[in-house]
Amino acid sequence: MSTTRPFAADDRGPDSGDADGGSGVDARENDMVRRLLLSGESGIVPRARDFTRQALRDWGWLPASTADRRAAAEDVLLVVSELVTNACLHAGGPEELRLRREPRALRMEVVDGGSGDPAPRTPHRAGRPGGHGMFIVQRLCLDWGVIRNGDRPGKTVWAEMAAPS
Repeated sequence: MSTTRPFAADDRGPDSGDADGGSGVDARENDMVRRLLLSGESGIVPRARDFTRQALRDWGWLPASTADRRAAAEDVLLVVSELVTNACLHAGGPEELRLRREPRALRMEVVDGGSGDPAPRTPHRAGRPGGHGMFIVQRLCLDWGVIRNGDRPGKTVWAEMAAPS
């Protein structure tokens, strides 16, 4: 895990603005940042995947023109699923999913109220069921890490993937 880059190079830190009510899209940066509130929702993982798939369409990742671009989009959907599932299983459920489009990368963030630290299972045993989520995130992403909420409980687990070329 890396905690050396808690925010993207062009990011100014956590967003202090309010999300546009119910749309899941940040009203100020709707072309670059998408936000989906997940607290108290049912069907969270499929909802997060559908939300991410729509953002990828809006940002031109889908429909994919090549097999490599299709694989990149599928990898993003897999990482979002793993991050949201981990928050469901280990952190009392996710509060919010944020997607941030950058020139050469896509940053995914899942906010939760949990106190634990996600980590790939070590040693990783490919033949055992379960426990592969953060190993998958580590293998597919350029970098990932955890940002603590400071003086209140919870954290943001983030991951960055390269944009398709």
